[in-house]
Amino acid sequence: MAQQQTQDQIIDGQRQDWNRVAGGWEKWDRFFDEQMAFLNHRLVADARLRTGFRVLDLGSGTGYPALLAAQTVGPGGSILGIDLAEQMLDAARRKAASLKLSNISFQTGDVTTLPFESASFDAVISRFCLMFLPEIPKASAEIARVLKPGGWLAAAVWSAPERNAYLTTPLAVIKQFLDLPPPDSTAPGIFRLAKPGDLAGMLEKAGFTSVTEEEFLAEVRFPSGEEYYESLMDIAAPIQNLFAKLSEQQKTEARQRIVSSIGQFRTVDGIALPIAVRMVAARKPLG
Repeated sequence: MAQQQTQDQIIDGQRQDWNRVAGGWEKWDRFFDEQMAFLNHRLVADARLRTGFRVLDLGSGTGYPALLAAQTVGPGGSILGIDLAEQMLDAARRKAASLKLSNISFQTGDVTTLPFESASFDAVISRFCLMFLPEIPKASAEIARVLKPGGWLAAAVWSAPERNAYLTTPLAVIKQFLDLPPPDSTAPGIFRLAKPGDLAGMLEKAGFTSVTEEEFLAEVRFPSGEEYYESLMDIAAPIQNLFAKLSEQQKTEARQRIVSSIGQFRTVDGIALPIAVRMVAARKPLG
């Protein structure tokens, strides 16, 4: 029972965190759509989406990659996005309405226990969600259950910290002020599924076949280090939580150090921060 309470507490904390930053995500939505649209297209391709499909998007947030998927499957198909944070989904609904998409809906829920009938989706997609789940093997089994035989899962999770300066630069600075314990590699978090074979192995144990994974390298570009910092503090709930532990003077100093550190990634037209994403695809057997 204690373990279950701990998992419930983790999920409740995540719900509060992501609801808190929903406004920031909506504020930066156009910017990140332009910067990271390639991930949505990759997921849509890896899931083999086609006209008429019924698709489940796990951890939809403000609507990615669900919105692109809705455009891909067309009026004869449908997309259902699920996320813990109702306020994030409210932003997704507004975007769907502005795009005049009538084949997409969103609902709150926990990805680990999917409230859907078995074999009810043609494909499942997920961007930056699975590494935050307390019980990834259980979620993998649930994904397999709700997929139709022959259906594909396509997921994106963050790869190794040393390849993700976009994420780790502020953490390195905060460690200069706080005595942070080393991250628990088995606990929910940004880099929970960073190692090769982690997610792929869980999916194979859940019965998936044709499992593939690739470390996908790219960059996120900002006009300046100051703009990077501003976006970080608007959307990154884990960074916000750490910053809350700093004094006002420390916050000012940390900001200066983060902006200064970002300078090493300057190019002729701004800042180009490396990211590394682990793309994993898997198929539910036909038999």
